Formats: sequence, C-alpha cells, structure tokens
Amino acid sequence: MLFITLIKFKKKASEVVEVGKKIMQNLPAGVKIIATYWTLGRFDAVWIYEGASEKDAIRLWANAGDVVRTETLVTISREEAMKLI
Repeated sequence: MLFITLIKFKKKASEVVEVGKKIMQNLPAGVKIIATYWTLGRFDAVWIYEGASEKDAIRLWANAGDVVRTETLVTISREEAMKLI
C-alpha cells in the first residue's frame, strides 16, 4: 500500500528534524520511504512511503505526536479505482 502523510510542525524545525531522523533510522519492518518534502502552505512537510497495511502508517508516527500533527492518506492507483467504478 502507498501512503501520503501530511505533516504540520508543532515544535521548532530543528526538533522535528531530530525526530524525523529517529523515525528514518527505526522504520517498521516492511516500510519503505519513497520521498520526503518540505512544503509551503497549510502543511510543513509531506512523506510518501510504502507499507503492508494501515498499521504500518500508525507505527511510523506513533512516537512523533509531541512534535508534529499528521494526516495520512491511503492511496489507490487510478487504474485500481477505475476497476471499482
């Protein structure tokens, strides 16, 4: 499954960076980070990653609640969506 997590910083960027480094060094089994971006607008960052289930997305951000607020989107490819219509 592919996930997109929208991130809003609750602390200084330097603190968020440290937590991000810890997350990257301790990824849940089966999670693969595809891309990370800092953004302008309502959210401060976006992470795109793969995991086996929604539980992987929960595990990824479980210890980051003190420094960020997240909103995670589960994706489906356009092709898969079209099969459901």
